[in-house]
Amino acid sequence: MTTTERDTNSRAPSPLGETPVSHPTARVKDSMLGAWTRIGEATSIMESSIGDYTYLVDHCQVIYSEVGKFCSIASHVRINPGNHPMWRPTQHHMTYRRVAYGFDEHDDIQFFNWRREARVVVGHDVWMGHGAIVLPGVTIGTGAIIAAGAVVSHDVAPYTIVGGVAAKPIRQRFPREIADALLRIAWWDWDRATLEARFDDLSMDIEAFCERYDRA
Repeated sequence: MTTTERDTNSRAPSPLGETPVSHPTARVKDSMLGAWTRIGEATSIMESSIGDYTYLVDHCQVIYSEVGKFCSIASHVRINPGNHPMWRPTQHHMTYRRVAYGFDEHDDIQFFNWRREARVVVGHDVWMGHGAIVLPGVTIGTGAIIAAGAVVSHDVAPYTIVGGVAAKPIRQRFPREIADALLRIAWWDWDRATLEARFDDLSMDIEAFCERYDRA
């Protein structure tokens, strides 16, 4: 489900709600957009799901991916760029985009299914900096931070900050006991009424927040 931006000339962003908001230049195909989502200018999303409250700023590309709730995805991020068939005599896409080149009446469906199987999975409350790239098959844990310009080729654990090419862990956002408590609390699964009732607490001291809501 997708909509158009309601006021593209205003500096203030359009109000968000249950219906997703997409910029008129965004392209969303065969995908699911959650409530309170915003899809920015010249962003392309294909065969993917975007969780509630997640936003993509502009010029992002997402394909064959599952992105969780409350994710903050900066400009020019690419999630799951397509791999080429490097095991073949040629890597050129004429071997699988056969129709466009007049080599066959059908494209290589098996190749595209191979790409689909290497899905990227992004947890909740993940922040991806400008120009980050997440390669096929990677899983990024909840609460992680991907630094600007990083190229992520391996899984990222929850609440871990990574950066570089190829991306490596920089540090943990929180001590292990805090991260574990947040995963147990799973505030991203609170419904709207609960979010509104507890909204101020989302800005409180992290230890006090965990003490208040961790029931384990």
